[in-house]
Amino acid sequence: MYPDANPGQAQDVRVQDARVHSGPAVRTAEEPSVPAQQGHPEGGHPDAGPRATMTPETVSSGSGPSGNGRPLNGLRVPNPVGTSAGDVIAERYALRARVGSDLRAGAEFWRAEDTILQRDVAITVLRRLPLDGAPDPDSSARAEDMIVRALRAGCFEHPGCARLLDVLAAGSRGMPEDVLGVAVTEWVPGRSLAETVADGLIRPLSAARMVEPLAAAAEDAHGHGLVLGCDHPQRVRVTPDGRVQVAFVLPRPGLTPLDDVRGIGAILYTLLTSAWPLSGSDAARAGLAAADRPHGEPPAPSAVRRGVPVELDAVCIGTLGIGGETASGRVHTAAAVRSMLDEVVAEDDRSALFPPVDDGTSTGPGDVWQDHRRDPARKDPDRRRKLLIGLGVLAVGVLVVLGYLGVQLGSLFGDGGGGPAIVVGGSAVPGQETDTRAAQPTPGVAITNPQAAVFSPVGDRDNASRVSRAIDGDPSTSWSTSEYRQPFPALKPGVGIMASFVSVEQLSRLTIQSPSAGTVVEVRSAPSVDSRLEDTVLLDTQTLGAGSTTISLADSQPVEHVLVWITKLGGGGTENVTQIDELTFYRADV
Repeated sequence: MYPDANPGQAQDVRVQDARVHSGPAVRTAEEPSVPAQQGHPEGGHPDAGPRATMTPETVSSGSGPSGNGRPLNGLRVPNPVGTSAGDVIAERYALRARVGSDLRAGAEFWRAEDTILQRDVAITVLRRLPLDGAPDPDSSARAEDMIVRALRAGCFEHPGCARLLDVLAAGSRGMPEDVLGVAVTEWVPGRSLAETVADGLIRPLSAARMVEPLAAAAEDAHGHGLVLGCDHPQRVRVTPDGRVQVAFVLPRPGLTPLDDVRGIGAILYTLLTSAWPLSGSDAARAGLAAADRPHGEPPAPSAVRRGVPVELDAVCIGTLGIGGETASGRVHTAAAVRSMLDEVVAEDDRSALFPPVDDGTSTGPGDVWQDHRRDPARKDPDRRRKLLIGLGVLAVGVLVVLGYLGVQLGSLFGDGGGGPAIVVGGSAVPGQETDTRAAQPTPGVAITNPQAAVFSPVGDRDNASRVSRAIDGDPSTSWSTSEYRQPFPALKPGVGIMASFVSVEQLSRLTIQSPSAGTVVEVRSAPSVDSRLEDTVLLDTQTLGAGSTTISLADSQPVEHVLVWITKLGGGGTENVTQIDELTFYRADV
């Protein structure tokens, strides 16, 4: 995304997490790389601070590329010309997979890894545009303009766009010679637009809900004088919860807000018809079908499939200009698109009590309205084989049960000399065994005076002042880890509680009370309270359920220090946290 006004040009740019560095971007060979802040739960940059508004005056000069083929800081140096998977840009961003390109902007789209913060990122690489096999003389000026405009857009944030993290210009250290600029954004998980429509038709109302956040982002961006550049199918991705987001930035110069409006309409058209209505070459490069143009322009979505509401038909026709500039209902602003989509979604919510219109899609298992008359369930070609296997397993089970019942009946009615007698009130009943195990108490006595400390070899010690609540004998008080936006080991390998006893103890078991189901813990013996993790000995590994989980330590050696090491947190997504209400260690009976 970039502003409409031309702010000027610059020589070298380096932005970290959408903030401009005031000094040179180049480190000497003797200077160490900036380490990741392992203990920060939000995965932010180690010196992250308030975001600054970027202007051309913040651009600083850099030095020439390394390009000498030698390893820098243990990372692979990119080739002087070209980019390929495995190359490391600026000694930090390792390219993993190329996911698309925009030839008109000279841009390649990559999924990459930030090797310092150990997270996935999306990278837009600007390359020199070839003209008949020769470099385009205007590509450098065009790239500089795009880079500077990206800088000015760095302070823009919206849920419909990936956040800008870093911007690099030509000449930065570790850049290939024919790379004119790089922009790094957060990686948008989910699927590409082509993968989304490959599974079949999408319900029109679902398509409207998917595009609505993108229209809101465009409206906000246009209000700040910015353009998103969402008129290319590979610049957007669909999140797992079904929202279309701009994933790759640095669109070509000359784009206007009206191009964004056309792009939003094209994305909605694609979700409705599975065909891209704009550039046919962009559609082919993205793996999409190009929309038919029987009369020089794509037909309305309702002409391609049934069940498209007239409002969504109007959005596509108005944004794409179907019928020409003079056609009625032309839509010129993102605000108008968002308003129309909001009305469609709101109307769908109000009419949820009524059966849906036949739109060519089959009902799902969770749908309130089930129509079994149309689109019957697809037949499973392996259904007969699966049925026979199930019947075979059932038959074997019946035979096992019948055999067991036969043995029991035979012993009941036989003359049997019988086994040992069972004693009831001092008398023995012949033919029954005496079960003395049930009368034995559960071995072990709770240790009531352990000490506890948070064990975190990397980063901060999570809520260290509250760790005593996990061993105070009161399950109503608890200790919890920090809340991490990324699961282990993205920011640190784990965190744990080091429990210490007054003297060496022979343990029988450990009980962990926790509501954080899915947490994985390792129970380890430690030679001292300040031991390193590699010096501890693994005793057992368990996945906690919601409630009380018992871990047997009957086969362990006597210990004085025990580490409860958490390797996987509870929760998921961006909320990863584990709560421990009580740890209870039991001494073995001797």
